[in-house]
Amino acid sequence: MTVAALPEPPPRAFVLTGAFWVVCRNPRYLRELSARGLEVLLITPESYRESAQRCMKDAEHPASLIDDVAFVDGSLDQEGSFVPGFIARARAWRRQYTIVGAYAVGETLVEPTGLLGDALGLPGPGLRATRACRSKYLQRWYLDEFSPASLVIPPGEREETALGGLPYPVVAKPATRHSSSGVAHVADAAELRELLAEYPGYETVLVEQKVEGQEYSVESLVQDGKVIFASVTRKETTESHARTFVELSHSVPNARTEDDGALLTANEQLLRGLGFGDGIAHAEWRVAADGRPYLMEVAARTPGDGLLALYRLATGQPLEPEIVRIALGEPASYPAPRRWARQVYLDHEPGTLEDVTVDWPGVAPVWVGEGGMWPEIAPGGPDAPPTLRAVLVLKPKGAQLAPLASSDDRAVTFLIDAPTPGELDELERRVRAAVTLTTGTAGGHGV
Repeated sequence: MTVAALPEPPPRAFVLTGAFWVVCRNPRYLRELSARGLEVLLITPESYRESAQRCMKDAEHPASLIDDVAFVDGSLDQEGSFVPGFIARARAWRRQYTIVGAYAVGETLVEPTGLLGDALGLPGPGLRATRACRSKYLQRWYLDEFSPASLVIPPGEREETALGGLPYPVVAKPATRHSSSGVAHVADAAELRELLAEYPGYETVLVEQKVEGQEYSVESLVQDGKVIFASVTRKETTESHARTFVELSHSVPNARTEDDGALLTANEQLLRGLGFGDGIAHAEWRVAADGRPYLMEVAARTPGDGLLALYRLATGQPLEPEIVRIALGEPASYPAPRRWARQVYLDHEPGTLEDVTVDWPGVAPVWVGEGGMWPEIAPGGPDAPPTLRAVLVLKPKGAQLAPLASSDDRAVTFLIDAPTPGELDELERRVRAAVTLTTGTAGGHGV
């Protein structure tokens, strides 16, 4: 009697989601998952198809560690537009693989990743958190106690909505965009009426009281609904000299700790209000003159810009392995910062980007525009001297540099760390003087 062979079990797999270049810029996720013997699956927007297919064939590129990729259509300024394609692709994979974890590396696919995790019973932030974190007005709905006075203006109601009673000045925010896109300071009702006409007709707009005060973010690792690590990051934006809110620097940890206690308490209450289960949260706050924290917005994914690199410089340990452990349901932990680290974005004159030079021993600018990889930025010891770790050019030569209206307009950034806050401030001053950005219209521009 011949005994039929048992069918091979489907391979175990982990799903990463988000913009292709964002995933590649954080290659440690790919390496961590591949080293565990898991199939690495990626869901990314259709616009990255050509780049992703090309890079996956390059054995030297981190994308070569991706075993399968699915492309989905949608637009960040249209709510839920990625969900149908995402579910269609995920259903096919559900039959091919045993999916043991999923994680949204960037903002683009946070909500459908939450649906995937919920259906398969995977560790994740949870349905409420992933839905609300993709909608500025839903954050006001669930987290009213931390919200400034605000007004939700749905599509089709802009003409009849009364604007005179708002507490001007206000800030207008498209409900689902990210990277400060479309966010603007508005002085009065007439200016707001003009601005509303500039947004696409299908967008919901949140208008809220402008909170005066220092801006921060709080990064939190959460496991089984409990905060296992949280730290305050100090931020500076273009608000000081423009009507926009583009981020110009991040400091990890916050050296001026007078607001930390209130922020960490409010942040923990926020996470409970969202029913946040497992993952990393990035919440942006302002602290008013009376010490009250106001939530600007919160994301259920990896913090953007160079914050992952900053945390590694500050603590000596990368965050990505702990995020993977949380997504797989394994015990996770993370150490407190031991150094002070900062990322600075330089302003620029509009024009054609011709060159960037750095007058600093052993440091040359790294051009990473149009999908280039960031270099590995290794930490120093706790008592290492103040150090310039990297100068990155985010645009290719010949790019047209526009005024800073969103995060995508920034062209040059540098990362530094030091054993004390005072040494960090002095190092920033010296590095600013050492970097020169040259544009075609403005000539040499030292920053």
